[in-house]
Order: sequence, then structure tokens, then C-alpha cells
Amino acid sequence: MFHVVLYQPEIPPNTGNIIRLCANTGAELHLIRPLGFELDDVRLRRAGLDYHEYARLQIHDSLAAFIAATQPQRLLACSTRGGYCYANIEYKQGDALLFGPETRGLPKEVLTSLPPRQVLRIPMLPDNRSLNLANAAAVILYEAWRQQGFFGATQV
Repeated sequence: MFHVVLYQPEIPPNTGNIIRLCANTGAELHLIRPLGFELDDVRLRRAGLDYHEYARLQIHDSLAAFIAATQPQRLLACSTRGGYCYANIEYKQGDALLFGPETRGLPKEVLTSLPPRQVLRIPMLPDNRSLNLANAAAVILYEAWRQQGFFGATQV
């Protein structure tokens, strides 16, 4: 199982889409406070459709609290400032995929606290800023799951 970790998410529909993503892949979703919305936000519910009951969701007061409670195999930060392509890493069960808030990304102190090979990026054309948070999470989570042979999927 993988952990998808949203650090201080701001936009309810992105989190709703990631709830659906996690429900369909078996990943566990972790939200790090503060959140930019309430969990009963109608936009969050609409984006997640009826998948909320199938997703495993935990909320943590800080990144340190998440790490202490979950003890992930490895923390992999996903950032436009990353220096290592997400497709060039061997993912392991128990890895935590950390994504920053939509408007500012992960703080520099989080990125510099990790080894450079654990700060991943998704290639893009020059002069583009970033992908949508839910799209970025899907790209990286599906690559990690693909490397595990889509363990648990009904069809491969």
C-alpha cells in the first residue's frame, strides 16, 4: 500500500478527486493541517462522488505527526523544484508520496530535509508552471502501483 499525503491542501475538488484516486488504487490518503476547506464541503463531496466510503483517510496536525503515526517506508516529495524524475525511481510498498498546497507547493525546508533523490518532479515543457494537484498525484501513484504489478487490481 502507498500513502498519498496532501500537505495543507487548499482546493476541495482536488482533494475530492484524490479521494476517488485513492479509493480506486488502494492507497491511503493523509491530509496535513491546516486544510483550506471543511471536510463536509459540498465541492469536496461532489468531486469524490460516492468514493468517500471506500477511501481510507486520516488527518494529521503536522507532517511530523504523520511520520510518527505512519512510519512510512520512505517519504518522497513531489515538486516542480525536484531534481529527480518520478519515472526513474523504484517505488516500494509503504512509500509516502507527499504533495504540497496548490498555490505554493511544498516549503523549502521540507524539500531540503530530504535526500535529493527523494524530491521528485514530473517532466513538463519549458515555461510551464505545474500540473493540477490531482493529475500529478495520479501520474505518480499509478507509476508506483504499476511497478508493483497493480497488486490487488481486478484486471491487469
